[in-house]
Amino acid sequence: MNASYRWLLDCVPGLKLTPEEMSEHLALRGAPLDGTESPGKGLEDVVVGRVISAEKHPNADRLTLCEVDGGQGVVSVVCGAPNVLEEAWYPFAPVGAVLPGDLKLKKVKIRGEVSHGMLCSAKELGLGADHDGIYQIHGDFIPGESFIEAMGLDDVTMDVEITANRGDLLSHLGIARELAHSGKGTVLVPDFPDDPEVSLTFERDVEEARLGPVGIRIEDPDLCSRYLGAVIRGVTVKESPAWLQQRLRGAGARPINNVVDATNYVMLELGQPLHAFDLNRLEGTSIVVRRPREKECRFTTLDEEHRALSSDMLMICDLEKPVAIGGVMGGLESEVTNDTVDVLLEAALFNPQSIRATRKTLGLSTDASYRFERGVDPEGIELAVSRAAALILSTAGGEIDGPVLDCCPVEFEADVVSLRMSRIEQVLGVDFRNSEVRSLLEPLGFRLLDEDEEVVNVRVPGFRSYDVTREIDLIEEIARTHGYDKFPAEMRPYRPSNVPDHPIFELEDDLRRALASRGLFETQTPAFVPESEGDVQVANPLTSTEPFVRRAIVPSLFPQG
Repeated sequence: MNASYRWLLDCVPGLKLTPEEMSEHLALRGAPLDGTESPGKGLEDVVVGRVISAEKHPNADRLTLCEVDGGQGVVSVVCGAPNVLEEAWYPFAPVGAVLPGDLKLKKVKIRGEVSHGMLCSAKELGLGADHDGIYQIHGDFIPGESFIEAMGLDDVTMDVEITANRGDLLSHLGIARELAHSGKGTVLVPDFPDDPEVSLTFERDVEEARLGPVGIRIEDPDLCSRYLGAVIRGVTVKESPAWLQQRLRGAGARPINNVVDATNYVMLELGQPLHAFDLNRLEGTSIVVRRPREKECRFTTLDEEHRALSSDMLMICDLEKPVAIGGVMGGLESEVTNDTVDVLLEAALFNPQSIRATRKTLGLSTDASYRFERGVDPEGIELAVSRAAALILSTAGGEIDGPVLDCCPVEFEADVVSLRMSRIEQVLGVDFRNSEVRSLLEPLGFRLLDEDEEVVNVRVPGFRSYDVTREIDLIEEIARTHGYDKFPAEMRPYRPSNVPDHPIFELEDDLRRALASRGLFETQTPAFVPESEGDVQVANPLTSTEPFVRRAIVPSLFPQG
């Protein structure tokens, strides 16, 4: 998970931690950093330049001779880009500047005219793949000011290592909860510039949600328990404002356009993946969530790849055909383009096992599938739609058409887990009072419903509903939030049984050591296999894809493919 240091600070106002201190704090909470980097690395010599004049090169039809104010006086620059405009702002690399790739700028003569530097494209700066034109920036700037500071690239991108069970940490808000714990601040969802403060209403239905010609129907509630769709009409698709691009780059994401960037922003902020369809490219302007039909065997995704479909995959369809692979990637035919006027904004709750199986079958992993596989917050989906809709209205204009359609055949019910106080002491070796348990759990979203000296009933928040399901999970949370470093060095010994180990176990250890000392390698292979490779089914398998016990060890030693 790539997280922006500045974004995290905005989520916890008053937090006084350096990136190094933040790294240490997260490591103690089970989320260490794999590394950090600066989005502006390699751009230290680039400044903001203003084009004073732009005239056709006297000796070349496809070149432009520009006068550029880069803060150290006006200089002439030869530019080959077709989109250079007078009085516009661009990143400018003066003579002597070094760009990414160790490209050092020198004064050169091009077709008889001297060029004192270069107006840069996004690709030359390492900020995107666009090489067709120079990168125009918008805002009020001072000629010669640092491009890094002007564009908010003086951030730190933190690569946070997230374990498979902590899907709630795949967002800035989730990481902020961990940072804010222990009195380090209060978590909030930060405002964004020109926030229109949209107040949405939600029209919920169990079977089919409909508003005029637009409808949503879920045919497979086992794979999709809830699907929301907001119609936004009259948008103008264009480049996102500078602040939004800065946010995305700080989190390691690439800006695309204002509508798509809004969905990615909310996913990075709240952890809920969203998708935007061009409403007018949907047949019947409706959505049907179902498995592919017999003749629907191939589908073209946004990356222009043709994907082979299988009958167990979940597809998002219009009234005639699939338009997206549910929870993985949208389709090319319904993508938002510069010609898009009306948008259907999607947010859904998909079955994690189904998304994992689809991802493995297709060999296609995306930011969305990565989060859906680990489980997203079922109680935060309405906030995600509201945030994305407000951001689209703020950056692309338009208006919300009616209430948000909400098809919800399966209602989410939060788990309540009973926690025995005596069990905490048995496992951790330390006695915790009720008030201490409350102070450790409630800042992380847990709620103590009722309690006495022996048992506490704890409501688990939606964003932890996938990994906190048992009493021992709550005890682990208490230990983690209390701090493993705070437990006494010498604790009371705890043995689950007084029965000594069987001699066979000691013999196994002796054999392992003896064989390894003679150069042999021990191979540890999985005991569970798919149905095609086993006969005996396990009642409580570790994964739904491997629920059988293997017939023999040899196939595991020589796996196919």
